[in-house]
Amino acid sequence: MAHTEGVPSWSSYSYLFGPLVAFAVIGGLVVVLRWASRRGGSVVEAPVRPGEPGDYGMLVPVASPPTYAEGEVVRRTLEAKGVRATLAMTREGPRVLVFPTDAVKAQAALRRKGPARG
Repeated sequence: MAHTEGVPSWSSYSYLFGPLVAFAVIGGLVVVLRWASRRGGSVVEAPVRPGEPGDYGMLVPVASPPTYAEGEVVRRTLEAKGVRATLAMTREGPRVLVFPTDAVKAQAALRRKGPARG
C-alpha cells in the first residue's frame, strides 16, 4: 500500500532547494548592500556642512534672513520675479545667493518687497 503517486521525481533532491534559495537571497542582498554603500557612490545623501558665505563659487549673497524659513520666503519671492536664487546655510546664518548678473535685479526686487537684510 504505497502512496507514491503524484510525487515529483526530483523529490530526493528537494532538501537542496531550501538552502539554495536562502543562499541566492543572501547573495542578492550582499550585492545590493555593496552597491549602496560603496565609497563615493552612496545612495544616502551626505549631511550638509555649513560653509563661509564666500564658499559658494560665483554666487553672491543678496539677503541675510534671520531664519531658514524666512530665507525660503525670500528665495521664492526672487524666483517669482524671474531671478534664479538659492538658499544656503552658512556659519553666519542663512544666505540667499544669486549669480552676479542677477544681483542688481534681486536687490531691486527685495527693496520693493520690503525689509530683507542683505
